[in-house]
Amino acid sequence: MFDDDNTGLVREPFVEGADDIIDVMTGQMEGAEDGFGLIFSAQPFPGSTLQLLRVREEHGGWWYRADALDMEGWLCPALFLYFDEAPEQLHCQFSHMEVA
Repeated sequence: MFDDDNTGLVREPFVEGADDIIDVMTGQMEGAEDGFGLIFSAQPFPGSTLQLLRVREEHGGWWYRADALDMEGWLCPALFLYFDEAPEQLHCQFSHMEVA
């Protein structure tokens, strides 16, 4: 689950494979179970560690594929709080986050 003060999302769950992708990406990150940072963009950026490719639409959200992990995950319609249209690609960076 995640919170985002900028969009008003509170305890928004990741489901249908998106949670599994996150588990793999944070699996070696010490303390990730207490919180981590995730930066994502439709454009490549320095430090991004995972690329997701848009696959298909379903139930108002979109399935994305992480070829590097051989995994797919569904992003719910909350995606449209960040983008007007579902991007063809998402570039992601997972990082440690200081938790107060």
